[in-house]
Amino acid sequence: MAQTARMSAAFLPEPPQSPAAKAAYEEDLSSDGYVNNLTRVWCWRPDVLMSFQNTRAELLSASTLSAREVAVLVAATAAARGDSYCSLAWGVRLAGMSDEETAAAVLRGDEAALSERETALADWSRRVVTDPNATTEADTQRLRDAGLNDREIFEATTLIAFRLAFSTVNDALGARPDAQLVENAPELVREAVTFGRPA
Repeated sequence: MAQTARMSAAFLPEPPQSPAAKAAYEEDLSSDGYVNNLTRVWCWRPDVLMSFQNTRAELLSASTLSAREVAVLVAATAAARGDSYCSLAWGVRLAGMSDEETAAAVLRGDEAALSERETALADWSRRVVTDPNATTEADTQRLRDAGLNDREIFEATTLIAFRLAFSTVNDALGARPDAQLVENAPELVREAVTFGRPA
C-alpha cells in the first residue's frame, strides 16, 4: 500500500536505488523525517539533483541578498509560476522568518508588509515569470532605486530562472506536494495556495 502511495505521488515510479539515490533519501529523512516526492523524481538522475543543489549553493554563498529576501523571491516566483509544491515549501520558510500572514500575502501577490527591497524583488520575480521579454531598463532601475546593486539584480534574476527550471521538472513529472508538508504548513499559507497540483 505504501509503495502505491509513493508511486502515485508523481508520474514516474520509484527510481533505482543507487548509492547516490540512497544518500539523497537519507538526507531527506535526516532533515525532514520523510523522503520528499520531488527527491523521488530527481533521483532518476541523482547526479543532476546534486548539480542543481551545488549550483544553488554557489549562487547564494557569496550573495548579499538576505535569507528572507531569497525566501520572498522564491515564494513569489513559485506562486507566479503556479507551482503549489514550491509555494508551500517556501511559504513555510518565509512564515518562519516573518509570520504566516506575510507569507500568505506574498503567495497571493500582496506586498504590503514587505520592505522596499523585498517588494521590488517580488515584483521583479512576477515580471520575469510572466514574460522575460517584456522587462525593460526601467524595471531594473526600479530595483536599483529600491537599494539593489547590479550584482544583486543578476543574482535575483538567475535565481528566478533556476527556480523556474526546477519547478518545471517537478510540475511536468507530476510531483505532488508532500502530505507532511501540507499538514505542517500554517493555515494561511495553505489557504493561499489555490493553484498547481494537489497534495
